[in-house]
Amino acid sequence: MNTREQPAPGTVSTDLLVVGGGPSGLAAALELRRHGASVVVLEREAAAGGIPRHSRHTGYGLRDLHRVMSGPRYAARYAALAATAGVEVHTSTTAIEWRGDGLRSTSAEGLVDWRPGAVLLATGCRERPRSARLVPGDRPAGVFTTGSLQQFADLFGLPIGERAVVVGAEHVSFSAIHTLRAHGVSVAAVVTDFPQHQTYGLLKALTAGWHLDAPAWLPTPLCHAVLRTTSDRHRTVLYTDTEVVGIVGKERVAAVELQNRATRAQWSVECDTVVFTGSWIPDDELARRCPLIMAGPAPRVDQSLRTSRRGAFASGNLVHPAETADIAALGGRRAARSITRYLNDGTWPDAGIELEPGEPFVWVHPSRWSIADEPPARERLLTRTSRFCGLGAIEVVQDGRVLHREHRRGLVPNRSIWLPAAALDGLDAAGGPVRLEWQDQQDR
Repeated sequence: MNTREQPAPGTVSTDLLVVGGGPSGLAAALELRRHGASVVVLEREAAAGGIPRHSRHTGYGLRDLHRVMSGPRYAARYAALAATAGVEVHTSTTAIEWRGDGLRSTSAEGLVDWRPGAVLLATGCRERPRSARLVPGDRPAGVFTTGSLQQFADLFGLPIGERAVVVGAEHVSFSAIHTLRAHGVSVAAVVTDFPQHQTYGLLKALTAGWHLDAPAWLPTPLCHAVLRTTSDRHRTVLYTDTEVVGIVGKERVAAVELQNRATRAQWSVECDTVVFTGSWIPDDELARRCPLIMAGPAPRVDQSLRTSRRGAFASGNLVHPAETADIAALGGRRAARSITRYLNDGTWPDAGIELEPGEPFVWVHPSRWSIADEPPARERLLTRTSRFCGLGAIEVVQDGRVLHREHRRGLVPNRSIWLPAAALDGLDAAGGPVRLEWQDQQDR
């Protein structure tokens, strides 16, 4: 077999190299340009803007742009602002490896070695696909994540199917339901392995109202509610405490096999489309190749978004999967202030205190606290929980000493949980790690 020798890559210098052209990366790039820095953004998709490009529902831009718009308009706005500001955006370009103090990228034009003054990883996050969830069965067409569904339907105008099952019942799951119904696809069922849905009442009401009308042929634990639109044209069963144990179909999905986790009862739902939603994981391949020190599923960062590698920063949903686009953008702006300071004086702190999540928390952002530094974006600590919790309190603890206690009526998985950054005001700079802990009311 004939092989073609790769040409020697060119080498290009820039003040800041941003990997990822979504809201966080573009917001950071804009801030750096306002300070006169040269900025290059590498985006692997054909256009910049990130996930909002193919998310047609409204609600984007409230916190960062102070207006409400659809996802495509929001993405286009950031792309236009970047172009006007002189940000150099390379689309259809992928950063593939670290090369000394820089990165190597590949595109249709070949390989390029970038020599930046600083690097910002803003690669975002993605949903776990079927393969990562270890769902057995056939391998037919018609299986999507929310992201691939929205790309098929809204970016490329491709047909989806006629009858779908949505796996997951968090915020993005209802976005998937909206997309399906907007394209004429009925939703046969929503399936979640949690005991109830995890979205907000407003989003739930905008998508479909709850109706307590479980099918009589199902045991009560199998179906807690039925979704229906306000016009009653659609009814969608919500199966709680239920998991998908198989997909049936040859060329196209024909049905999904479900199992209740408590009773072990099994049944099938006929459909031609399955959408796996939520269950977010950071796009962290480049971070792990560095390698950067990781804090759970994400790169470890302090409140100024500095990683464990000098000159490398990380922001957006790479470090807190998955917050809304405007929260990611505000994090990008916060990173830009830190990057500007680093480019000007080379300051890089060596000391810091680790922030760790105790059960049931799955991560905490930031995951490191640099002493005498500015507070994080919005002056908040972010976290999420792996399970529903009742009445209790979140405690911030260092070496057995409670720095902060905050009572909560309950915690819900797949929802943002925040604490004021002032919760760390009393930490001991010479002490051990700080942990987030949960105390049930009955344990107190």
